[in-house]
Amino acid sequence: MNELNIREADRLEITVLMDNYTDIFLIESTDVCRRPQLPFFPQMLFAEHGFSCLIKVWAGNEEHVVLMDAAVTPANLFNNAELLKADLGRIEAVALSHGHPDHFLGLVDLLKFVSKEQDKEVPLVLHPDAFLERRFNIPVIGCPVTVPALEEEALKEARADLLKSEKASPIANGLIHTTGEVERKIPFEKGFPWAEAKINGNWVIDPFLDDQGLVIKVKDKGLVVISGCAHAGIINTVEYAKKITGTDKVHAVLGGFHLTGRLFDPIIQPTIDEMKRIAPDYVVPMHCTGWKAINRFAEGMPEQFILNSVGTTYVFGGNP
Repeated sequence: MNELNIREADRLEITVLMDNYTDIFLIESTDVCRRPQLPFFPQMLFAEHGFSCLIKVWAGNEEHVVLMDAAVTPANLFNNAELLKADLGRIEAVALSHGHPDHFLGLVDLLKFVSKEQDKEVPLVLHPDAFLERRFNIPVIGCPVTVPALEEEALKEARADLLKSEKASPIANGLIHTTGEVERKIPFEKGFPWAEAKINGNWVIDPFLDDQGLVIKVKDKGLVVISGCAHAGIINTVEYAKKITGTDKVHAVLGGFHLTGRLFDPIIQPTIDEMKRIAPDYVVPMHCTGWKAINRFAEGMPEQFILNSVGTTYVFGGNP
């Protein structure tokens, strides 16, 4: 059952504006994976512990441009966009994967720029829980560390049109959908117990109900699923995307899989085993997946694996 009545896209391009890794010598391209061809110094793409990607989608004569997440440092985000000739002024909507600062700290400046370029409010699709107060309670640190919270008033002042939803939401005239709250069915994907949120006045283990991905159905290819951090679990996210679109074939899975650090070491192999079962044509672990897990994906799924770096564009489908 296609719960979303999702439209098929003829072509999809995903340009990584921000990720944890950059490599100026990673220049070999394919039809699917296009590396940036930039002159060396002083024009440099910056990397940071953050995530942002510019998404272009085509269907017939339609073309839409959407941003997912907005990195950490506005200057880095704008620098990378300028070098990659990514026209941020064309963004028609922004989707926020969840309310952690490595995904939203660049958002206010981004919204101000886009709203000024277009002289109108910019739709911002997010879950209501993205505004929760949050902290990390990591045993080795010894005390909780509060992280910046998303501020609703600052977003409104930046001319965001806040579209809060717990359910899957259409963007780009129905060619892209958020997943909304992701069902949790995979036994080993138990969340992030060191992450806490203030709910009803109490600090509790963060349920990350706001964690959501994006899903696009590409004609004759299948689903492309993009995750910010996959706090709901990357396998849960992909399986839920399959359910709500009524589509079993997965063409590509990209984004943060949140498998970094010793807390997640035990579930690296089960995650790879489940990803093999899903059998996407391409798998691109990024951001919070972590060095160890990324290398394990490279070893375990060598035909499907693509090493990401800032500035890479992924192309799925035919000519627009």
